[in-house]
Amino acid sequence: MDKAKIAVVFPAVLAAFLYGTGFPICKIFMEQIDPVPLLSLISFGEGLGLFLLRFFQKKRGLQAEARISRSDLPWLLGAIALGGVTAPTLVLLGLKVTPAVTASLLLNFETVATVLIAVIFFHEAVGGQVWLAVLFILAGSVLLSLDFSSPMGISLGAIIVLLATIFWALNRNVARNISAKDPLQIMMIRGFAAGICTLIISFALGQRILSFWMSLLAMLLGFVCFGLGYVFELKSLRHLGASRTGAIVTTNPFVSVVVSLILFREGLNWLFYAALPLILIGLILILREKHSHSHVHEPCTHEHRHRHDDGHHDHTHAEGEVPKSGYHSHLHSHSLLIHTHQHTPDIHHRHSHSVKKVPQLTDSDHQ
Repeated sequence: MDKAKIAVVFPAVLAAFLYGTGFPICKIFMEQIDPVPLLSLISFGEGLGLFLLRFFQKKRGLQAEARISRSDLPWLLGAIALGGVTAPTLVLLGLKVTPAVTASLLLNFETVATVLIAVIFFHEAVGGQVWLAVLFILAGSVLLSLDFSSPMGISLGAIIVLLATIFWALNRNVARNISAKDPLQIMMIRGFAAGICTLIISFALGQRILSFWMSLLAMLLGFVCFGLGYVFELKSLRHLGASRTGAIVTTNPFVSVVVSLILFREGLNWLFYAALPLILIGLILILREKHSHSHVHEPCTHEHRHRHDDGHHDHTHAEGEVPKSGYHSHLHSHSLLIHTHQHTPDIHHRHSHSVKKVPQLTDSDHQ
């Protein structure tokens, strides 16, 4: 199995692990903190924790990411509105009036919605193997959600939960467009902005924060599980695109089942063991995907974290400008390039897959 592919898939797996760990822990906090104030504390924890992490990285000279620019602001505001405020608030409101099993099943639509939005609106390339992987992961997630002892029902609350999954899917596709920029800065801004918005909503709903120490712990939870989780998701979006990242990240219910077993002594039933191989097959299909064809890189100028051994960055530097790690960030230009190799919809390979004639150029254009 390609080690490079494992390296770009790992951040998405880590994000799923952190999300899946965080959601069951939220149940403990909701015993003393109302849902919307809890969401506000988690968001503030994300922002504050990543601010401190980014500060210490910068002091140690470890900052090698491109900063958010003015042209990124519409996408950043979209990510704040969709994924930081609207989607989680809708879920909390929907869960109040929706049977748990119905809500769990509807939340699985996020996987499908992410891929459909990526393909239809953002023209992301998705082949048969990825679709098959999505189906396996979706089937496993649905099995994990089933509870034959609970009542089923479709209501206004269920529609609200379904809308939340669509907003989360939109958020993932919107965030893909700024994934080349510093994920710590993006999540820091989103955390503070979402925290302020949800705090206003909590006061409007008359919900208050009662426990000081539980509030601090909730902020720590926000930083570790959701702040860092979203940073890893952004890194995955940078290299894999929205559809593949979404398929992997939405396996987090599997992790939640295991964490719930540890925290709440909840037993594992046959549904868990039936879902496990389906999710693993889906992940293996994504890992083993091979997508290769002749493609064109149009001339462009942009800024992002990069190295010079990836076949796409051949500009030169003065001696000593590039750190020993090889990773650095600055504004740079790409000339027209045509070549063939395996790739995913990363920031350099979001080209069209419509049938058209590839230009015939000289040998120098194929380097």
